Amino acid sequence: MLSGIHHVALVTEDLDRFVAFYREVFDVEVIVELGDDDLRHALVDIGGGAALHPFEMPDNPAARGVVGMFGRGHLDHLALNVADERTFQALRKRLVEAGVCDGTTTDFGTVKTCFFTDPDGMECEIAIWKDGQPLSREDAIREPYPR
Repeated sequence: MLSGIHHVALVTEDLDRFVAFYREVFDVEVIVELGDDDLRHALVDIGGGAALHPFEMPDNPAARGVVGMFGRGHLDHLALNVADERTFQALRKRLVEAGVCDGTTTDFGTVKTCFFTDPDGMECEIAIWKDGQPLSREDAIREPYPR
């Protein structure tokens, strides 16, 4: 009955900075930018019919990401699906060049990921599905970024 994620609503300190980061690194398009009373927000197309929906709220304590997996509240982190290995590697390089990650990947057998931190300090990752056997966190294959 479902066909995927429609959008994920997020709180950001600075909508312009948020949009600029996702445009520069991921080549996203802004579907619409809105100003309702004193609240700015936008819909950012991330492909596959899904969007990020950032709301600018500089005074909201949730506008800054919280460190520490599983201590972040109801939504822990965001993983962006990548269609193919070539694109995954290109985005990995862009994330390293943007200074938001060290480029290390983790291969869990069925999915390969690369974590990054967005401009608001939220931990996110790019992920690509694989045809492999599931690996535990201990057995996952970590690959540092080639320098």
